[in-house]
Amino acid sequence: MTDRLHRDHVPAGIDAPVTPTAVGIVHLGIGAFHRAHQAVYTERAAIATGDTVWGILGVTQRSARVRDQLRPQGGVYSVLTAGEKESSVELIGSVVDVAYPAEETGLVLAALAAPSTHVVTLTITEKGYARQPDGSLDVTAVATDLEALTAEHGGAVDAPRPASSAIGLLVRGLAARAASGAPITVLTCDNMVDNGHVLERLVREAVDAALPGAEGDTLRGFLDARVTFPCSMVDRIVPATTPEQRDEVGRLLGVRDEGLVVGEPFAQWVIEDRFAGPRPAWEAAGATLTKDVAPFEQAKLRLLNGTHSLVAYSGWLAGHATIAEAVTDPEIAARARQYLFEDALPTLTAPEGLDLRQYGEQILTRFANPHTGHTTVQVAMDGTQKIPFRWGGVLAESLAAGREPLGVAFGLAAWAEFVRRRLVTGEGVDDPRAAELANLVNAADVPGGSDGLGDVEGLAGAEEDLRALLALPGLLPEGTPDGFVDRVAEELESVLG
Repeated sequence: MTDRLHRDHVPAGIDAPVTPTAVGIVHLGIGAFHRAHQAVYTERAAIATGDTVWGILGVTQRSARVRDQLRPQGGVYSVLTAGEKESSVELIGSVVDVAYPAEETGLVLAALAAPSTHVVTLTITEKGYARQPDGSLDVTAVATDLEALTAEHGGAVDAPRPASSAIGLLVRGLAARAASGAPITVLTCDNMVDNGHVLERLVREAVDAALPGAEGDTLRGFLDARVTFPCSMVDRIVPATTPEQRDEVGRLLGVRDEGLVVGEPFAQWVIEDRFAGPRPAWEAAGATLTKDVAPFEQAKLRLLNGTHSLVAYSGWLAGHATIAEAVTDPEIAARARQYLFEDALPTLTAPEGLDLRQYGEQILTRFANPHTGHTTVQVAMDGTQKIPFRWGGVLAESLAAGREPLGVAFGLAAWAEFVRRRLVTGEGVDDPRAAELANLVNAADVPGGSDGLGDVEGLAGAEEDLRALLALPGLLPEGTPDGFVDRVAEELESVLG
């Protein structure tokens, strides 16, 4: 198959993609998730309304790969929606072009400053926000861009320096736009609590670092009066594309698509309705516009993410390689339902239009889809960062209401044994606090074990490790009673089988 998909040569029998008439959106971080999520919503909104001024200029930060995939295709690519029993393919034309800042920073800055651009969206992953442990901006991580901003603000540059960070590039673009004063909305779509406010704070800290005092007052005034940073929540599982799926779509289209992405049938986008100017009619494509994203965000965090972690830890211990395998294990499925419906759901207030019980059932169905490809060990990473947010609120609020959250207890026991087992076997844990975890296990273990880490099968050693791990500062809510830790320890027998 030598022919390649292109905007001007759509295969016969396939619905033609949208042809945007202008760039209205600049998107930072055009990976697979954006192409299977926000770009799809933008495409469908244009089809529903006939409004074609919302073309996307995608920006790829880490390499030129996505640019080199999509630019030769005129920006068009296909999305394979892979369900458990059936699949479908659609062409997406909402992406007009892709730029690589290491070589094309000027192109991106010009687009950010252009009056036709009204929205900036981001999916740069949480690590892309250049934050220190206390949440403040890591100035050293964006120093090159801040130096460039200072020079550009003074007008002492012939050509813009290549951007080295997404946050730095965004701030430089906002500074370029401030010259005209045209309003713009900056909409982060990354999975962070209160993400819009987080991004706004980082942008302002960057401005203060590069342009302190009166020098930056004009830019700060522009941010105050003409820029908004709405919060949002996104949800769609977007697994890596396999060679077999590329072959399948190639046969269907009759052409080669280097930009193919894959997504599950479910998709959700909740957006705070706080825009500085025009926006696409994303609600026409199924997005939810709301005054408050927080209830949706909390429901996802506690129900979906919390269950994901429980299934990952217990599934790995039971020998399941994937989440799909684990969630169909009857014992794990029962524990997942216990956590979902007995622990987490009673702590939530349902957002308008969202049936939480139905949402919970959808979660279990989604996890059972083998095409999502999530492995248990992949989802189990970074436990010390995830547990306080996914289970902490459920635990604290359940205990305060006089309920003992048994699903949380089982999940914590599974996490502790997962960490212990990975350390004992030498496989290690992928966690920013891995060294602390290893020290706790070393200090707690009984003598005579394997490599000083105790007997992997021993219940006594496992309980000592569990109690040591649960004492890790910041893991459990402050004031968690010893009696609940005892309850977690009781769950070890279930975990160890």
